[in-house]
Amino acid sequence: MSVYNAMRTSVSGMAAQSNRLSTYSENVANVDTVGYKAATAHFQTLLISQTSDSYTSGGVDTRIRYGIDQQGVLNSTTSATDLAVSGQGFFVVSDANGAQHLTRAGSFIPDAQGYLVNVAGYRLQGVDISAGPAPMSATGFGGLTDIKVNMTGLIATASSAASFAANLPSTASVVAAADLPSANNASAAPTAKASLVAYNNLGEAVTLDIFMTKTAANSWEATVFDHATAGPLGGFPYSAGPLGTTALAFDATTGRLTAPSSLSVSVPNGATIPIDFSSMTQLGAPYSIASSSIDGNAPSRFSSLRIDTDGVISAVYQNGKTVDLYQVQLATVPSVNNLLPLAGNIYDVNEQSGQVIVGQPRTGAFGDVVSNALENSTVDIAAELTGMIETQRSYTANSKAFTIASDMTDVIVNLKV
Repeated sequence: MSVYNAMRTSVSGMAAQSNRLSTYSENVANVDTVGYKAATAHFQTLLISQTSDSYTSGGVDTRIRYGIDQQGVLNSTTSATDLAVSGQGFFVVSDANGAQHLTRAGSFIPDAQGYLVNVAGYRLQGVDISAGPAPMSATGFGGLTDIKVNMTGLIATASSAASFAANLPSTASVVAAADLPSANNASAAPTAKASLVAYNNLGEAVTLDIFMTKTAANSWEATVFDHATAGPLGGFPYSAGPLGTTALAFDATTGRLTAPSSLSVSVPNGATIPIDFSSMTQLGAPYSIASSSIDGNAPSRFSSLRIDTDGVISAVYQNGKTVDLYQVQLATVPSVNNLLPLAGNIYDVNEQSGQVIVGQPRTGAFGDVVSNALENSTVDIAAELTGMIETQRSYTANSKAFTIASDMTDVIVNLKV
């Protein structure tokens, strides 16, 4: 065996232990980094061909691996935009140049423009669902966009549906055709009246006056007017005709409504909404309202963000209205541990990791999106410190071998003939 080979082998051993110490140093430095995955140094032999009568030492080489597939402990936080993944998925983020990367660092907050960014400045991406479900590509990042939330504006939703249920007295008197509300005469004599407050496209309240009038045995007329057009005394005649009218028929035996079950009403500067009358009855009891409801809302300010386990980001307004904005998509690859780690606690796809697969949370192996939580680093500080001591001992042993080989070289150099 060559003494010089022994020295080179010892140097490779010291270099390998130095690399191993570097991984421990990096792990300890990132023990509190959100979503960080611990690095480990793995050794492999470097052998030189041998002969039967001599031995030539080779050396050792290192390969650094990250336990990217390891799940860190989830810690609760007070911020709804702090996100963690419980499972194998990754958040998709974009950098300042629009390039897309994967990360588990979910400490997102809105920036000055409303984009959700993490501490490294990467923007969270998802699918815009404000206008309904959007198509997604199963492979690649097609269809993803930066998530931007407007937390300063108002929202108003026009009414689109309503329901009204009441009992109409079977003993009520029949009203003459000239006195029906639909005729809009001053002599109108409706049997019963109720009101619903609808909202137009601007979120302005529109009071709908609903009149129920008996026209014959088991037959009634339902007529709706805009209260804003009522006469000087708040009644007939209205300055504009009815917004909608229909005839209602009831079963003489059961008192239940037989036809029709709804009335379409055109709200001024709003939508045409169906008023559901299917629960109306005509029984031998006084007029009474059982239930009434209508959707839509007046302008309301933003209150908070809500993020569900399926990744849906919703804006919650002060009036309780919830509007779905985006859905966070998660990504994975066939070989997670072969992803390429980059600065900023992100990963890039490469040939060794395989093609990226994007999908919805709570499907396949992607896992759940957990709001108000962050994923801890997978570093075990006790194990790292123990490994440092072992590395120091191994480095010392290699340096001792180098020293002995060096001493042997001195002996050879100082030999006298």
